[in-house]
Amino acid sequence: MELRLGIVTYNIAKDWDIDTIIEKCSQLGYEGVELRTTHRHGVEVNLSKEERRRIKKKFQDCPLKLVGLGSTFEYHSPVKEELRKNIEGTKEYIKLAHDVGAEGIKVRPNAFPEGVSKEKTIEQIGLSLRECGEFARDYGIKIRLEVHGRGTSHIPYIRKMMDVCDHQNVYVCWNSNPTDVDETGSIKKNFDLLKDKIDTVHITELWSDYPYEELFSLLREIGYKGFCLAEIPESPEPDRLLRYYRKLFYCLQK
Repeated sequence: MELRLGIVTYNIAKDWDIDTIIEKCSQLGYEGVELRTTHRHGVEVNLSKEERRRIKKKFQDCPLKLVGLGSTFEYHSPVKEELRKNIEGTKEYIKLAHDVGAEGIKVRPNAFPEGVSKEKTIEQIGLSLRECGEFARDYGIKIRLEVHGRGTSHIPYIRKMMDVCDHQNVYVCWNSNPTDVDETGSIKKNFDLLKDKIDTVHITELWSDYPYEELFSLLREIGYKGFCLAEIPESPEPDRLLRYYRKLFYCLQK
């Protein structure tokens, strides 16, 4: 079973509009896209109903799947007003994802705030995820927690957040971080902590020391049916780079 390849617009496609994203990904053999917020594609909550309808139709009429929208909403702040702002912002983003035909949205932990215990922050993040996951279920949208942030990307902490959340509509976005790798050079122990919840995978530079062959093997072992999304730097020759990247991606699965 071959894994499916797509891109995150961060940063290789940050300057492409929707039509360019669809055209280039389709021509270059990429099957899906995650639209990171703030980029030129302009898929943001300020879009009108008609603009949202048009974007949905563009993806319905092409082979490229709108895997998700990539937000920067986070739930670690000890300031109640800031936390509530992020939760309510997430809900508006959920509505946007529904309207444009996306499958899910990405959210993230970003740090452990100073002066607050890790346990308290983990619980707050987990409960916030549960609220957002419940809201998103009514719209048919998945919540995906990116393995992200200073300290918070430690996978045992992500597992604890997911355990507190305890919601069937909240998943994990594996992020291919160096901290996934243990002292033996393997990611298996950390992968096993989250494998029941992995719904999307971000992959970075395939030439790096990260054990991508092992990751792809582990994904195939669990029958992973989601996307591996290339999150790579921009290039003066994006078409050429993406052709090489796709070739290497499939070679690493053999």
